Amino acid sequence: MDADSGKNGSAAVTVSPATDGKDVIPGEPLTVKPSDGKLTSVTVTASDGKTLDGSLSSDGTSWTSSHATGYGATYTLKAQLAASDGKKTTRTSSFTTLSKDEIFVGTYNVNKGSTVGVALPVSIVFNKAIHDKAAVERKLSVTSSPAVEGAWSWMKDRDGKDRVDYRPKEFWKPGTKVKLRMDLVGLKNGDLVGTQKREIDFTIGKSVVSTVDVVKKTMTVAENGKVVKTLPVSTGKKTFETWNGTMVVLSKVPTIRMNSATVGIFGPEAYDLGAVKWDVQLTPSGTYAHAAPWNEGKFGKVNASHGCIGLSTANAKWFYDRVNYGDPVTVIKSTDTVAVNNGYGAWNVDWESWKKGSALA
Repeated sequence: MDADSGKNGSAAVTVSPATDGKDVIPGEPLTVKPSDGKLTSVTVTASDGKTLDGSLSSDGTSWTSSHATGYGATYTLKAQLAASDGKKTTRTSSFTTLSKDEIFVGTYNVNKGSTVGVALPVSIVFNKAIHDKAAVERKLSVTSSPAVEGAWSWMKDRDGKDRVDYRPKEFWKPGTKVKLRMDLVGLKNGDLVGTQKREIDFTIGKSVVSTVDVVKKTMTVAENGKVVKTLPVSTGKKTFETWNGTMVVLSKVPTIRMNSATVGIFGPEAYDLGAVKWDVQLTPSGTYAHAAPWNEGKFGKVNASHGCIGLSTANAKWFYDRVNYGDPVTVIKSTDTVAVNNGYGAWNVDWESWKKGSALA
């Protein structure tokens, strides 16, 4: 964006990031650069009178704010310059940042510096409809060391928002270093503009793979390929069968209230349990592995739950302590397979079909 509104000398300044030389893109640090000469001071003031902190580069060729600009805000810029011809000049102008109604952003599921399980796909959910998925996908990348074959695939999230997930062909190997890159700043999406530039590095932890056999009523837990324990469980009873297929640990909480109304179960099968212990969430639709002491005597013998994987309190605590975000839990010999968007169900889609979900396929 050209921020030159002065009358003296030839020196001018530009402000970025901006879209088509017009509105400034919010949510990112602001950069001011001279077209000629050097900056000697820069002051950026919001309409409420607050100034935006920042610092000059040592050579005077740029000024960068310490914080991101706000959304839908108007700022006044005052820049003092020393032009190459020796003239000193002051430039004063104003600019407006885009409002939240004019931008689109993606919420991603990995944190910088985190360690995750071997089955975690990289998932991005967008707050606005994506009209040109191919253009957006070109601005996303996942790289790893060691390198793996992987692909993005688009879907609708459970709330109807556009979502794209990246998974390797096989589970990640423990110790893999992974980097997610997003460079959406200035990208047009219909009448909307992207605002994010991110690099997120994370690491794959040890392999903890659990397999639940609903016929045998067991959960077998393997670490780095070696079975460490087989636990008796009670899974979903008839008409409430536990989802078949691979689910991925979404979260863990030591105690939770479980009210059947939140998952659409009413009438004679309704329940409201106020303090369920050692809860490992597997789907946003309400599938957990948790302590179920009310089913004591049924573990390994009778499937009696409403779809969750029930364990004794001691075994539930053991499992809770063993697994982490991104670890896979695969249910076999059940009925309906968990949907690809019900948590991270990517592993239930064959590789060729998954790749076809890319907008660049």
